Amino acid sequence: MENSYDVIVLGGGLAGLTLSVQLKLARPEIRILVLEKRESEAATAAHKVGESTVELGTYYLREVLKMTTYLEKHELPKHGLRFFFPSHHKEDIVTRVELGPRDRPPVPSHQLDRGTLENELVRRTRELGTEVVLGARVKDLNLDKQGQEVIYVKNKEEVKVKGLWVVDASSRISILKRKLKFEKEADHAACAVWWRLKGVIDVGDWTDNKKWQAELKPGLRLLSTVHFMDKGYWVWVIPLGSKNTSIGIVADPAIHPFDTYNTYEKAMKWLQINEPLCYKMLEPKTPELMDFMILRHYAHDSERLFSEDRWAVTGEAGAFLDPLYSPGTDFIAMSNGYLSDLILRDLQGEDISMRAAIYEKTHLTLFRNWLPVYQDKYPLMGRTQVMVAKILWDWTTYWSVPCLLYTNNALTDLKMLKEFFSSATSLGRKFGELNKRMQDMFVAWGPHDNEVFSNKYVDPLEFSYMLDFQRNLSAQLAPAELVEKITANMKKLEQVAAEIFRLVSHQLYGTPLDMKVDPYKISLQEGADVGQANGLSMDPMLAKEVRKMWFYKQTQAVV
Repeated sequence: MENSYDVIVLGGGLAGLTLSVQLKLARPEIRILVLEKRESEAATAAHKVGESTVELGTYYLREVLKMTTYLEKHELPKHGLRFFFPSHHKEDIVTRVELGPRDRPPVPSHQLDRGTLENELVRRTRELGTEVVLGARVKDLNLDKQGQEVIYVKNKEEVKVKGLWVVDASSRISILKRKLKFEKEADHAACAVWWRLKGVIDVGDWTDNKKWQAELKPGLRLLSTVHFMDKGYWVWVIPLGSKNTSIGIVADPAIHPFDTYNTYEKAMKWLQINEPLCYKMLEPKTPELMDFMILRHYAHDSERLFSEDRWAVTGEAGAFLDPLYSPGTDFIAMSNGYLSDLILRDLQGEDISMRAAIYEKTHLTLFRNWLPVYQDKYPLMGRTQVMVAKILWDWTTYWSVPCLLYTNNALTDLKMLKEFFSSATSLGRKFGELNKRMQDMFVAWGPHDNEVFSNKYVDPLEFSYMLDFQRNLSAQLAPAELVEKITANMKKLEQVAAEIFRLVSHQLYGTPLDMKVDPYKISLQEGADVGQANGLSMDPMLAKEVRKMWFYKQTQAVV
């Protein structure tokens, strides 16, 4: 039938275009229509919150969508996340504690120019046979499991099309969420502004100190996703393949009111006060300002994601947490993975009702288990020791469980989902509980971490357990092997959690560095039972590893 499709995608940004490519690669004959409101190609350096990938999203682009050659030729390599913490002399980058890899990480990731990438995705999906209509504004939807109707306007003409499936990838416009009223707030109030400057900005050139410059191989600081942190905020500096630079301010409005930096002029004054070196290095670029965008209270949740009635949401049309750690493409990868599986099974005549419910519950559980990583954490960003421990913990948990589940297709394997998430003692539930305990500990520890540290460098890949987790990300495992591997990783995480807690408890209360600790009962509340008789004993080798992140002097010798 003319104007009839298997899938109609509302939105031609990253989420919608990657979904169309993924579906076409899996089933070339599938009929897909993508409706995008922009009139022409995406502008270079298109407006998005953040422009970089981390390991899970990178795997999706490179391996699932087969974009390795494009990414290596047209987008910049990313040499990890890099953080600079506050010192007494912020105008001198050398004095700031720096956290980031000294060498290129073993698993690749990328700095993305979203305009360039999205134009490439349009080209690819059209080449695969997808119909992409630019300048299409969706006017209304009539939802019916037997045939969804979408009404859009193109060149002032109203067009009606039918599709078996309709997928909302309209980002924050959230067409389906608003129509069906399944909006849900996320308890995280941070705000962001960001802009592009013409030209390459290399933080590695922000000092003439040769010793500092020589600590890393040339270009590694330039090609990192750089974060400058202090209480209540972080500032990003990200290079783009178009030889432009993305700058952003992300802050807790309770500490830094949004109206103090929500215009370019205010943002520069804000930098002058809070990040004077950034201001000094960026202010001369004023004539080269390309654009400026704002986003207030960007985090949002969703009551629904996937329906057996053949509608779904993906990307920011569903849920979004925070740009810190660059997780946006990760959530797109996972959401599109569930959605592709549902659509393809449905087209083969399979009853997807149970899968749709399980996938939705799993994805929302993963999203909400991720929330404590950010919630109430912006006040800690001026606490260097807490943030170093937290960032290293966050990377360790990310590499050891979620990445492996995704790269081994466990998130669309019902037996594996049952293994990991169904019971109160399942690995997934233990993982969420352990992470929540640690995130709560970081919040409780914050008020006690008052020392300002300087001239220190922390390389996450000098921690042998973290390097092992990174190297194992690409491992392709049989289901039984995956369960065994993640079980072993969880035991390592429990030991790491226990060791970090020992250091903190020793610093605050003088408790023994070799006391037994149950990582699922850790608490910094006064009077808490910190040394549990049935807890984990100290692992001397791991203890020495974890102490590499510790800046405070210890009153007890390392065993």
